[in-house]
Amino acid sequence: MFRVLIIAALTAVAVAQNPDAEAQVLSSDSVVNPDGSYSWTYETSNGIRAQEEGVGGQSAQGSASWTDRDGTPISLTYVADERGFLPQGAHLPREGPVPDHVLKTLEFIRANPPKDDPNFNLQALEAEIARLQALQ
Repeated sequence: MFRVLIIAALTAVAVAQNPDAEAQVLSSDSVVNPDGSYSWTYETSNGIRAQEEGVGGQSAQGSASWTDRDGTPISLTYVADERGFLPQGAHLPREGPVPDHVLKTLEFIRANPPKDDPNFNLQALEAEIARLQALQ
C-alpha cells in the first residue's frame, strides 16, 4: 500500500511539472499515395497544431504552432528540398549585419577567382554577396 502511495505521489509531481503530459490528440490524419506523395496533420488539446505535405525523399513543406512555456505563441513554417531545411518563424535567430571585412574578402575573391578549383562557382558567390549586402 505504501508503494502505491509513493508511486501516486511521484506521478502527481511529474504531471505538475509537465502540464503537457495530459494532452490529448484532438485530430490526426495522414495520407500516403502510391506516387510517394503524402500529407499529415494533427492537433492536440494543449494547442499544438502541425501539418506537412510532400513527396517522399524529395521535398516537404509544412507548419507547426504552439504556445511556449512563457505564454508566447510560436508559429513555424518550413520547406525541405534540394536546398536543405529552410525554417521560418519570428522566434528563430536572425542574421545581423555582415562585418565589412567579410564583404571585402568576398569581393576580392570575386575579382580574383581561383583558376584551379573546379568546384568554384562565381554565380553562387555573386548571389551570396548580394544576399549579404541586403542585410546591411
